[in-house]
Amino acid sequence: MSKSLVIVESPTKAKTITRFLDKKKFIVKSSYGHIRDLPKSKLGVDVEKDFEPTYVIPQKAKKPLAELKKAAEKVDDVILATDEDREGEAIAWHLTEALKVDAKKAKRIVFHEITESAIKEALEKPRTLDMSTVDAQQARRILDRLVGYNLSPFLWHKIRYGLSAGRVQSVAVRLIVEREREIQAFKPQEYWSIVVELQKRDGKKELFEAKLAKKDGTRLDKFAIENEEQAQTILKELTEATYKVESVTQKERKRTPPAPFTTSTLQQEASRKLGFSAKQTMMIAQQLYEGIEVGGESTGLITYMRTDSKNLSKQALEEAQVVIKDHYGEEYGLTEPRVFTKKSKGAQEAHEAIRPTKLDRLPGSLQPFLDARQFKLYELIWKRTLACQMEQATLNATSVDIDAGNGAYTFRATGQTVQFDGYLAVYFESTEEDDLHEGTAKKNGDSPLTETILPELTESEELDEREIKSNQHFTEPPPRYSEASLVKTLEEYGIGRPSTYAPTISTIVARGYVKKEQRRLYPEDIGFTVNDLLVEHFPDIVDYEFTAGMEAQLDAIAEGEVEWKPFLKDFFNPLVDRIAEKEKSVDKVVEETDEICPECKQPIIIKYGRFGRFKACTGYPDCKYTEPMDEEKKLREEYKGEICDECGKPMEVKQGRFGIFLGCTGYPDCTGTKKVEKRMGVTCPKCNEGDIVEKKTKKGGRVFYSCSRYPDCEHSYWQKPTGKVCPQCEKEILVLNKDKRAECADKECGYEEEVNELGDE
Repeated sequence: MSKSLVIVESPTKAKTITRFLDKKKFIVKSSYGHIRDLPKSKLGVDVEKDFEPTYVIPQKAKKPLAELKKAAEKVDDVILATDEDREGEAIAWHLTEALKVDAKKAKRIVFHEITESAIKEALEKPRTLDMSTVDAQQARRILDRLVGYNLSPFLWHKIRYGLSAGRVQSVAVRLIVEREREIQAFKPQEYWSIVVELQKRDGKKELFEAKLAKKDGTRLDKFAIENEEQAQTILKELTEATYKVESVTQKERKRTPPAPFTTSTLQQEASRKLGFSAKQTMMIAQQLYEGIEVGGESTGLITYMRTDSKNLSKQALEEAQVVIKDHYGEEYGLTEPRVFTKKSKGAQEAHEAIRPTKLDRLPGSLQPFLDARQFKLYELIWKRTLACQMEQATLNATSVDIDAGNGAYTFRATGQTVQFDGYLAVYFESTEEDDLHEGTAKKNGDSPLTETILPELTESEELDEREIKSNQHFTEPPPRYSEASLVKTLEEYGIGRPSTYAPTISTIVARGYVKKEQRRLYPEDIGFTVNDLLVEHFPDIVDYEFTAGMEAQLDAIAEGEVEWKPFLKDFFNPLVDRIAEKEKSVDKVVEETDEICPECKQPIIIKYGRFGRFKACTGYPDCKYTEPMDEEKKLREEYKGEICDECGKPMEVKQGRFGIFLGCTGYPDCTGTKKVEKRMGVTCPKCNEGDIVEKKTKKGGRVFYSCSRYPDCEHSYWQKPTGKVCPQCEKEILVLNKDKRAECADKECGYEEEVNELGDE
């Protein structure tokens, strides 16, 4: 009996697949990820020899590879069952090279879900390796290596050592920097609105509100009432106004459900509804795809999670209708399946959207087998998949125009009722607005749609005024990017691919170009500097359309329409020439100041060192005078008198590779150190001893706030403290919520007040 070795990337995936195969015929082994890669310590690409790459076996891959070689000697053939995207195809090719298997004869199988039927169907239809897809992945990997290894040293020379540039990461930083500059340049514009509270003259005297919409028959735009003086003039003119219904318009509106999840939309929705980072979402989705122990067996719960496709299989569509009609009723189902078209640029990768492998596997039935995050993500995917095959929601929208002042002014009242909830019975899609003001979209996909009901009104009906008032408003700046909105923007531009979004965001945060605070992405000083240098001298590298065009070229390579080595040559040669020219013509980046060196009287400039910005004399090397930045000076004053716990000597503020810290003045005899943490200007309300300080989680670098006396005091917050104690309860502090308001950290207190923090959530 012949025997085959089936190779996958993950041990969990191997465990799940083993369930479905005859152990006498198949051995399933894992490569534990990539088996070969470009070397870390050098370029690894011979640009003189047609961009020939040199691949090495990383240390962590040597043991799995040895086991695979040993297993391959005992079988008749090798079946490569890595993921079905470009990266998976490339891993399969690398395995043939490392195991010395003829790539033309190697059996390659792909499947979109890890189920028995999908695995057995794939085994019946093996194919050969798709070398065009492999070449596209090689081109991407080498292209990114060429950019990084050639452009990063330029940043080292012109700004400081240790910086990096990347084909996609630099564009992501540019988006965040440009958004921040929009916020900084934003000037709020004042405008006013007039709202009247009216009531019917019937026995119920039902109340409702209407907003001023027209003056003398002309529609008023948003900024028609510019200031309080104009608003007061209108209020005065309406002092004796009578109100009469002018017209009542009713329209039926249909609301269509969103498409099933792609990688991008899953990352966006998981960020808005569940608060997951892109990296967290992909990690949890990978677990659900590869297999979870359900009833003692490893079971794949969702289909492949790296995909641009919005298609659903025939089986999934049929299952959806059975589940919908069984659990929600016949009227919620469809007679014909709803089909969604691809709209993303260069849509490719897998051939189906992200969905549960079995729709009749309801979230509640899996809850005992999943951890909290796995359950939330599975439930989100299940609801979205089911909803996309449900009937539209039907809404009744009512618009009432009300005459005031005998035709001089017209007010408008609007309302809606849900006639049939349709897919909203299962799922409500969140928006960027929900991302800014969390709470609009309820957790786990429950619909926040509320009925705004107007009383029954008829034309010429007279109404009584209860109250009329003017409200002041100011325009707001564009919001800072969240991970969700950044992913959406990158996808809209056609930059990157499903597998690149999460690592790109993780990289720019880890590099210190961007910080993540309260789910928003803020550019750091070094992010501004690097971006400005690249935009000025290498505009193509950070140009949105150019970067998207590179993705299109990679797509063409995958389709066999473009050769990958000439593509690299066309990109690389001009880049190298430009870098050589810029190395000579561009000066090291410094910032000028108005300060004078106290030692030699020459100008002081701000430079970038290994550990951040500092002030230095322009007379260097003759004058070596330096001084810390104002922030560091402030910290030195703040921590003046701090004593080393180990030897009792004074401590001082120092700069290290991981930022500012307190070091013992007795170094090197004493190596005592302490963390320097940003104080939020308020004492811990629990212990009344420590200060509330800013910290970051070890995983993901998420900002939170806690007592400086941790672990003796474990009081902490996810929301940013304002530095004020609640004036109502005087027990807790005020923290910023998602609606740009300061609220008491004690939810039972319920105190809120307005704040004005430009550009924040």
